[in-house]
Amino acid sequence: MSSKVYECIEKIGNCIIANKEFLTELDREIGDADHGINMARGFTEVLAALDKESENIGEVLKKTGMTLLSKVGGASGPLYGTAYMQAGKVCAGKTALTPEDGKAIFESVIAGIQKRGKAVKGEKTMLDAIIPASEAYSAAIDSGAGIGEALDAMCKAAEEGVEYTKTIIATKGRASYLGERSIGHQDPGATSATFTMQMIRDFFKG
Repeated sequence: MSSKVYECIEKIGNCIIANKEFLTELDREIGDADHGINMARGFTEVLAALDKESENIGEVLKKTGMTLLSKVGGASGPLYGTAYMQAGKVCAGKTALTPEDGKAIFESVIAGIQKRGKAVKGEKTMLDAIIPASEAYSAAIDSGAGIGEALDAMCKAAEEGVEYTKTIIATKGRASYLGERSIGHQDPGATSATFTMQMIRDFFKG
């Protein structure tokens, strides 16, 4: 048996692992050529480390974050580790989530990534997918949309955010060394963040 929260993390992990080569190729163009490799290794460790039957959402997210933090190299480990640990704090002790919890998770995740990465929107990072996704999700919930509709809006905004990263100069991380040559390339972190959100949507709608 496995709990719903484990199944959701498993879905995310399997997607990242399946897209290892694609994410690494994106990173080869503007970074260290290791984003997919590192993230796939991290999620392989996560899926082995988690208690499949735990229904404590906060605990599972916290363990996911701690594992990514300790097992993933480069910038991805600290940033994704922070994201999951921040989400875990919001979900502490919870066995089910409300649409409002989703808004709080986004706020906490974004604050954590900004603090850890010293980045803002518009610098060709994962935040260029996550911040618009958060805004779209919250706007949908506030307008009375159902969770499925809100998650669709979230993913559409994230996908548009990935496209946006192709049009801007990287000013953070290894990609910033390329200056204007980074234009035309999509950000690997924004891409893996979008995969994550797509899998969350598919899990909830499935």
